[in-house]
Amino acid sequence: MSFTIWFTGIPCSGKSTLSHRLYRWLQAQNCPVHLLDGDAVRAQMPHPPGFSQAERDAHGRRLGALALSLNRKGIVTIVAAITPYAATRDYNRRLLGNYVEVFCSCPVAAAESRDRRGLYARARSGRLPNFTGVSDPYEEPRQPEVVVFTHLEDVDDSLAKIVDYLEGQGLIPVSWDSQPERELVNRGLGSLT
Repeated sequence: MSFTIWFTGIPCSGKSTLSHRLYRWLQAQNCPVHLLDGDAVRAQMPHPPGFSQAERDAHGRRLGALALSLNRKGIVTIVAAITPYAATRDYNRRLLGNYVEVFCSCPVAAAESRDRRGLYARARSGRLPNFTGVSDPYEEPRQPEVVVFTHLEDVDDSLAKIVDYLEGQGLIPVSWDSQPERELVNRGLGSLT
């Protein structure tokens, strides 16, 4: 059965790190899986959308449509995208059906301390308008399937929490090794860092 796992949270909250880890773990289990990183998809577009609410909404719905297309082909899809507005996420939940929302909960101060690209500093100086968490709102999910506290939890603990949820819902077999880091090392894929 295919499904979509949607990672949401403010910039630098851990979405990319966790989604890539989950992607590699599912690959190691021989699961047909595809990762849609919101920033990467945006960068590949001939005319990348801006960051107004309407443009962010359209981008989030576009990612939902791509995920649906992959799900219909039997491919588990991981989406990592800020998707700051609840209405966009609710739309995708209805569209996709088998939708697992993972909220990467992280205070702005902790996310800002991880920001190696200086995005928060540029946003605070006014050089980067419509920046989620600074000059644009982030509407926290009301009822996500999984909440990971990325400023408090080890990455592997957050990943194990997600895998446990997927097993508990019957979305992946319990027979798969639920210790992702060990399984990847055992398969010769090395460290996930």
